[in-house]
Amino acid sequence: MAIEKLHLEDALEDSPQTRSLLSVFEKDAMALKKYTTGLHNCCQRIMKAQNELCAATQSLSQHLRDFEIQKFPLESDDSVLSSTLKQFSSYLDDVSSIQQVLSAQFSETMMYPLSRFLQADLEEVTTLCEMFQLASNEHDSAMSRYMRLPKKKDSERHRQECGEELYLMRKKFHQTSLHYYSSLNALQYKRKCSLLEPIMGYLHAQRAFFQMGQDAVGKKEIEDFLNNISTSVQGVQQEMKTETKKTVELIDTLEQQSAHLYHAEPMVDMPYIPPNTNLTQKAGYLFVRRGKHIQMPGPIGKQLIATKWERCFFFTVGGNLMSQSRDQLAGSLVLDLNEPGVLAEPHESDDRRFIFQVVSPKTKRNIVLQAENEREKDEWICTLNNIVRESGYVKDKNPQVKPKERTSSTSSASKQGSISPDQSSSSRRINPFDQSANEVLDSLDSAIDNATFVESFVVRFLGSMEVPTDRGERLVQETMRQIMAARAIHNVFKMTESRLVVSSECMRLIDPSNNTVRTQFALADISFWAAHPENTRLFAFITRTKPPGATQSTFSCHVFECNISADEICLAIGTATKLAFQALMQRKLPPGVGKEKKVMEKIQHVKTREKNILLQNIQQLEDAPEGEEDNLHNLPLSPDGKYLVLTATDESEDLAESGDLAQPMENLTVQSMQQPISEDLDIEEEPESEA
Repeated sequence: MAIEKLHLEDALEDSPQTRSLLSVFEKDAMALKKYTTGLHNCCQRIMKAQNELCAATQSLSQHLRDFEIQKFPLESDDSVLSSTLKQFSSYLDDVSSIQQVLSAQFSETMMYPLSRFLQADLEEVTTLCEMFQLASNEHDSAMSRYMRLPKKKDSERHRQECGEELYLMRKKFHQTSLHYYSSLNALQYKRKCSLLEPIMGYLHAQRAFFQMGQDAVGKKEIEDFLNNISTSVQGVQQEMKTETKKTVELIDTLEQQSAHLYHAEPMVDMPYIPPNTNLTQKAGYLFVRRGKHIQMPGPIGKQLIATKWERCFFFTVGGNLMSQSRDQLAGSLVLDLNEPGVLAEPHESDDRRFIFQVVSPKTKRNIVLQAENEREKDEWICTLNNIVRESGYVKDKNPQVKPKERTSSTSSASKQGSISPDQSSSSRRINPFDQSANEVLDSLDSAIDNATFVESFVVRFLGSMEVPTDRGERLVQETMRQIMAARAIHNVFKMTESRLVVSSECMRLIDPSNNTVRTQFALADISFWAAHPENTRLFAFITRTKPPGATQSTFSCHVFECNISADEICLAIGTATKLAFQALMQRKLPPGVGKEKKVMEKIQHVKTREKNILLQNIQQLEDAPEGEEDNLHNLPLSPDGKYLVLTATDESEDLAESGDLAQPMENLTVQSMQQPISEDLDIEEEPESEA
């Protein structure tokens, strides 16, 4: 049977569901401690009195049977441990009448492992439980102080101190939680070893000391049973060692991956990941403003006299906004998002940052919430409005919120951590794949319709980064690595699907749901493209942008994932740029050069076609039978019999109508379309000058 475990990955989030599961493990540990204490008392009775050995052994046997009826939350009724203890109990009943034990042997083989389990393992869990509660309270206090920070810039030092305090308390809470969870998980393995080892030692001591009890405890059946139990215990210990090693490695990995989560706001030097505006479900902790009202006399009515902010776990389910505190077993309804007119929007309140409100005109409710940072606030607003939009009601206001982009105030903004294909004069980073574009196309415009090359692919946008140069495979590979690492660090797994249209005119990203153009790139601005050398589903291209008023261009690398081989998309981009370059060079030719070339191509086409007709006519000729040689005069020969007369009326008319020839095509039909037929069917072309 699989061992039940607490998930260490959920330690930092500390959701109510995790707390509820933790309480189950704590109850299990308390029950195990209570049961182990009883087992220790039973063994101590054997140590104290030989005269009461039979009674003590019988009590131990009964206690082993009681394991089956104990209410361990994590132990099933048909567990192997329960059946094993029942088997032990049956053997103890057989030897209870003749058993005598030496105190020293009991002390070494029975009491020592049990005392070690009680004093070391179970007491450690109790101590870690107290440390966990203390760290949780300190983290909540630090979070409350941080969330009360005002917006005033003159309190930067105080803000920095509160942020550092929150970092330390969160790190302490996470580390304490990880060790506490791992101890509770390890307790599930130690339970089997610590409960089986004392009884196994007890039976070994009995067999070694009492020769007279050979008939009772020296049976082959008992020996095989003990060997099987020893092997099982060793296997559990080995499994526990392996699990302990994995736990230590996982703790180190989680601490490294969670280092950025200790900060309430993303660091400036970290790669920017825009908010996900397509979410329809979200969960997380928010601060909610609670107000206390009092009934005033007269027409004044109820007045708000005090407000306080509480931290609750909010989540969306079935079109409802729910909240749940840590001590609650289930969430409670906050607001029905299916009501008409519900709107989530930014809000200013109580000199706090990252405030937004959810307004319901029908119930006249105004729920004021506070997120931890700007990205969380934008995602909550977009998620709630997406749920409202899917309910079918039409809003008079546009609820979509343009996510605020992070700006850089240090020199690190010019490094590879800044992400944006465009930069405004205020150095504000803009997401080039913003889904709030207002241009809707019923079909591709005339530029795409008239393109000589068009291919469409389904792609998913992963991220963008500003890069120092405009080309290089190493640069593209490093950008891919950093963006994938940033997505993993921030737990961003959802990707926006788009249709990439590559043509000889431009490149476009189109929303497949409503044919909305998300962004467009001119081929002249695309400087480099490449696929990932190992992952054939990843590719990227670099674009060149020159902001207004800037003296130098900036370069951005955009990374995508596709379902087909990325080499096909790169080949399509290469073909489109090649055709665009050829068209550009054709437009730069002197006047008349292109027209003359077109005429020569049509003439060459006519000559090639007539040559093929001549060969086909010759191949269709059959040898004339005897007496029918005179039928050869039916062939379209010239008067002197040396030429087959062929015409190219269709081509001549096409050329004449196009105006590309200054003279009619009759001369061309008479001279260049009549070829001499030699004995070996060689065909000689007329010089092009005669045409």
